[in-house]
Amino acid sequence: MATRKSSKKSNTSAEELTQFYRDMLLIRRFEEKAGQLYGMGLIGGFCHLYIGQEAVVVGLEASTKEGDKRITTYRDHGHMLACGMDANGVMAELTGREGGYSRGKGGSMHMFSREKHFYGGHGIVGANVPLGAGLAFSDKYKGNDNVTFTYFGDGAANQGQVYETFNMAALWELPVIFVIENNQYAMGTSQKRSTSSPDIYTRGQAFGIPGEAVDGMDVLAVKEAGEKAVAHCRAGKGPYILEIKTYRYRGHSMSDPAKYRTREEVQKVREEKDAIEHVRDLLLDGKHATEDDLKAIDKEIKTIVNASADFAKISPEPAPEELWTDIYA
Repeated sequence: MATRKSSKKSNTSAEELTQFYRDMLLIRRFEEKAGQLYGMGLIGGFCHLYIGQEAVVVGLEASTKEGDKRITTYRDHGHMLACGMDANGVMAELTGREGGYSRGKGGSMHMFSREKHFYGGHGIVGANVPLGAGLAFSDKYKGNDNVTFTYFGDGAANQGQVYETFNMAALWELPVIFVIENNQYAMGTSQKRSTSSPDIYTRGQAFGIPGEAVDGMDVLAVKEAGEKAVAHCRAGKGPYILEIKTYRYRGHSMSDPAKYRTREEVQKVREEKDAIEHVRDLLLDGKHATEDDLKAIDKEIKTIVNASADFAKISPEPAPEELWTDIYA
């Protein structure tokens, strides 16, 4: 991969840079394994992989503190791992097993962790955005300085409920960061064909919500933007919009052959902009790590991921009685 120069080197330490490498690699290897298990028939239903977008959530998590919340859509496994949810529990949920975070009943799109302040995983496009504002409202009401990260995609940015939420969040000055993970394709439709404005974050201007576009393939740029947005919210200035321009390497879901773009396009991004390779180059060029150091991290990550797959396979299916738990009536 061609080395990219980063102007953001000063906002991190060697230890944090190594952690970024480890966290992003965990997400990628986990998602690769999930794709394998899906192909084997061990994961059913919908499964949307996060491969290529790892720098978005890893960079933003670096700006959080205990008590901050996060809520996202269906491309959610990366968010779970980045906020500290256990790989075993996530993989077991993907396979519909009792050891999963929703005891095997939620699957890929519907698992939660109150301990890690992760509120899903939502399958309806854009439906999580008003819920995220509600989470932020609870913190505003309680008078603390917690922030809610509300993630959604470029396709969801065209949903009406998003703009209703923008309006309410601005009126009530809610501490919510709206994160648009713009991976360039709303399912199989390119942004140019689906969205009238080249920069989606500018739509917040009508509501007085500041925002910016960010290079989502540079984890340090994402971290810096996250820190700026978080400071804005914690200071009581209301919501902020981050449009993080990223790219997914796989199809929209496991059932998507991705014929709407060329292999050459995907390969070009992999070779020139891959977020993990970028951090790898920074570590090696800055002499913060050796090739052997990085190989050891890769081996460690593969062990964690393989163990999660093994755990998922041996975890029992939920008992029939689970059908009657976690319901309203």
